[in-house]
Amino acid sequence: MSSTATLDDLSGQLAMRTEVGAVAVERDVVRASGADATTFLQGQVSQDVAGLAVGASAWSFVLQPQGKVDTWFRISRLADDQYLLDVDGGFGPQLVARLERFKLRVDLQLEPLAWQAVSVRGPGSTAAAQAASGVEVAADPEWPGVDGVDLLGPAVSIADEVPWCAPESLEALRIEAGVPAMGSELTEDTIPEASGVVARSVSFSKGCFTGQELVARIDSRGGNVPSRLCGVVVPGLVVPPPAGAHVLVDDEQVARLTSTARSRALDSAIGLAYVPRKVELPGATSVDWDDGFAAARLIELPLA
Repeated sequence: MSSTATLDDLSGQLAMRTEVGAVAVERDVVRASGADATTFLQGQVSQDVAGLAVGASAWSFVLQPQGKVDTWFRISRLADDQYLLDVDGGFGPQLVARLERFKLRVDLQLEPLAWQAVSVRGPGSTAAAQAASGVEVAADPEWPGVDGVDLLGPAVSIADEVPWCAPESLEALRIEAGVPAMGSELTEDTIPEASGVVARSVSFSKGCFTGQELVARIDSRGGNVPSRLCGVVVPGLVVPPPAGAHVLVDDEQVARLTSTARSRALDSAIGLAYVPRKVELPGATSVDWDDGFAAARLIELPLA
């Protein structure tokens, strides 16, 4: 990695929206390999693994048998019988444990790797990714409204002219894009369709996989679920409310904030929340927490 100074939160957001910026991120990386790797993964994950070309990447779920989220991760095909799985930091053991639970008499090895991950964002991200070294996988993160490349490898190094940005800058862009994160928007209680990423993460034509029944049933009913992930914008607020703050509509608590940040693009505090489908969007709301109260707006994702 380069040794340039780190931009502050708001300057980093500007760089990653208008030029380019990089953030070292925590991603747990696992190599899945073996003669049965493709057939095993095809029956366990929601993405069409068999149809994934060598060198391509895609997002996928592994679900609990009853259909709720176990892990949301990215899968990259390295060779015919070798894949790379990367997931939000701290959730690699959970992903491995879930796959190991169903691994019976198959030739499949799951190997955690001590790799680095760098997220590059901005209009110049493709050029910055091409100039980087030590990269084994360069994948499109698929963040709506945000150009970017995620770089994975044993020792990722980017050019000195690419500025490093604060993790808070990347978090603000993630929330603006409406991308869920493990442990925040995605937990063992999450119905996949509510997260807003089923279209990019589930193949409905590949055949059966563990947990498919709930996803297929909801899809057949038009994707309607009791709540869906929405954006919350608190105009003019410099310090965002904490995650867990109450979201109120007509003085009734309807949700809690799952993630929050300060957005330079919107000049507001922003957050994500699972809001009941009966609540119309866009719409007025308010946010209540231990040390404050503020008027806000509920908005469809992405926010910016």
